[in-house]
Amino acid sequence: MNELFGTLSDGTPVHRWTLERAGVRVRVLSYGGIVQSVEVPDRQGRAGEVVLGFRDFDGYLAHPEPYFGALVGRYANRIAGGRFTLDGRTYALEPNNGPNSLHGGARGFDKRVWDAEPVEHGVRLTRISPHGEEGFPGRLEVSATYTLDGSGALRIAYEAVTDAPTVVNLTNHSYFNLAGSGDTGGHELRLAASRYTPVDADLIPAGAPEEVAGTRFDFREARKTGSGYDHNFVLDKGVTDAPVEVAELHDPASGRVLTVATTEPGLQLYTADHLGEPFAPGDGIALETQHFPDSPNRPEFPTTVLRPGGVFRSETVYGFGTR
Repeated sequence: MNELFGTLSDGTPVHRWTLERAGVRVRVLSYGGIVQSVEVPDRQGRAGEVVLGFRDFDGYLAHPEPYFGALVGRYANRIAGGRFTLDGRTYALEPNNGPNSLHGGARGFDKRVWDAEPVEHGVRLTRISPHGEEGFPGRLEVSATYTLDGSGALRIAYEAVTDAPTVVNLTNHSYFNLAGSGDTGGHELRLAASRYTPVDADLIPAGAPEEVAGTRFDFREARKTGSGYDHNFVLDKGVTDAPVEVAELHDPASGRVLTVATTEPGLQLYTADHLGEPFAPGDGIALETQHFPDSPNRPEFPTTVLRPGGVFRSETVYGFGTR
């Protein structure tokens, strides 16, 4: 089902698609590919909202920078200095995070209206990112397909092709709160990651990945998340053709459990310490499946280069349950 959700100042309509299956209800916007709402039951069978978002379109226009529920790209995370070199040519991007490019620039994929069409148990969003958009090379044809499977898991599958060499890194930026409200520092997190990428003051990778053993970054056994995280974790599985489970988030009070499976080699854990009104710091946890930050400038990281004739594919599955 889809309905009109809002209108941009130029008259462009924004639609909301509602997906329902196996007791799970998900709402997706054509603006920014935003996951506006995810409702799942707790251990008592009571349905509740588990992602941060706004009831109306004006809320998203008024609070764009936390990227609530958005599809971010053309490059998720940061590119140092807002520039990278590919095939001997340097490309200057629009800096929007100090000197760096973050989540695709000032007007990335999260601030664009996507074409939408129904698919079985879901919706498929598509758009063409023209050559030079936010400084990125190549005309990029992108799709993101949101579906609910028979268990009620939300599956997001991305594809992209280009007519010139470029870089691509896409993710969903939902903030999860399995309790429905309040601070998420008591949520318990498990990550299948033995290493993480240390960062400098601008959150740009500093040096090689380091072992999590003996540090506050060790989530190999489930423990409370606490606060103070905006870091990429190097998933032990690496890049895979099919999604592999890499994370589990549990709220002991409600009993809700979120599992994350992905094809991606990294996961950015962000404990939302900088959220402002109408939310508060720590009200959500982002688990952003993606390639590593600043990969275009770090040839030792898994590549994010896409060339003509190739196809970018990425898939992440968010499963919901209780215990």
